[in-house]
Amino acid sequence: MGQIAGIFGLISNIVLFFGKLFVGFIASSVAILADAVNSLSDMVSSILTLIGFKVAAKPADRKHPYGHERFEYISGLAVSFVIILVGLQFLQSSFNKILEPESTTFSFGIFVVLLASIFIKIWQISMYKRLGQKIDSQTLQASGKDSLNDVFTTVTVVLSVLIEYLTGWQIDGVIGFILALYIIYTGVRMIKDFIDELLGSRPSDQQIQMMEAKLASYPLILGYHDLLIHNYGPQSKFASVHVEIDASWSLSYAHQVIDMIEKDFQKNLEVELVCHLDPVAIHDTQFLKINKELMNILAEFNEGLKMHDLRIKDHNVLQFDLVIPEEIMENEQQLLAEIRQEVSKRIGNYQLDVRLDHNYLL
Repeated sequence: MGQIAGIFGLISNIVLFFGKLFVGFIASSVAILADAVNSLSDMVSSILTLIGFKVAAKPADRKHPYGHERFEYISGLAVSFVIILVGLQFLQSSFNKILEPESTTFSFGIFVVLLASIFIKIWQISMYKRLGQKIDSQTLQASGKDSLNDVFTTVTVVLSVLIEYLTGWQIDGVIGFILALYIIYTGVRMIKDFIDELLGSRPSDQQIQMMEAKLASYPLILGYHDLLIHNYGPQSKFASVHVEIDASWSLSYAHQVIDMIEKDFQKNLEVELVCHLDPVAIHDTQFLKINKELMNILAEFNEGLKMHDLRIKDHNVLQFDLVIPEEIMENEQQLLAEIRQEVSKRIGNYQLDVRLDHNYLL
């Protein structure tokens, strides 16, 4: 489906490029020519998108066990550099025309071609948005945004031609310069987005909430924490999570429950989930008492403090992971010292073995 979108995009952008190039030369308009070369960059973008989807569709192999879907981000990065190069070239051309203005030629035919290009771009926006959402492709969604930008640029070009025709003001160079700056800005913004994906950006809130809601729907487990999501491409999602279970369960039964959760994630969310078991001694009176008091202590310091994996070792060591909210990370050591003092007062003479957990998905 991504390749179909790329083919339709390529054909329509070829038509737009040659149409705008033709009227741009006839009108002697640097703004129209800049818009034409913007369509050329879209044409190159469509070619790279086709290549990207073809490579991304290759199955996993020994060298790439998680597949090739991230190549889509690489092809998108290449498109971004092409867009910036085009913008820089027309920045210079437009600046030269500002220094030495030339009149542009207006005709009904030129107006019709530019108007038709606007309608073609509106059709592209609809196609890219629909298919991009259907296959969850950031490249297609970015192409849709680029097409929306093209609508604005072409409308601006039409207005500049009309203004010069009606008033005689030679603003073609100024409009071309503004469009060139906008093209460069679009390319830089796209580079940032694709680099974020390659580096491993934070999953969307919708993606996180969907997985959290699914985990919260299992009545057999006591809770979960340390949900980590890894995207190796738009259609290649992996996740890991620590699942809290009753410590009295047999290993065989615990495995059955975890296996059920992992299969459910794969079937309904298309996510490869790996679960880590965290047994909780919910039938141990001493454990429950200490756990409750420790939770109260943490809540008094900061409502955002979360604790998990509590263990009582050697009768005098409390071992647990502590999730620190981002806003108090600078004072972690001072906070730990104060927590130790409060535990000593209210729970007893216990040593604390605390592992700080910075979960940026929270």
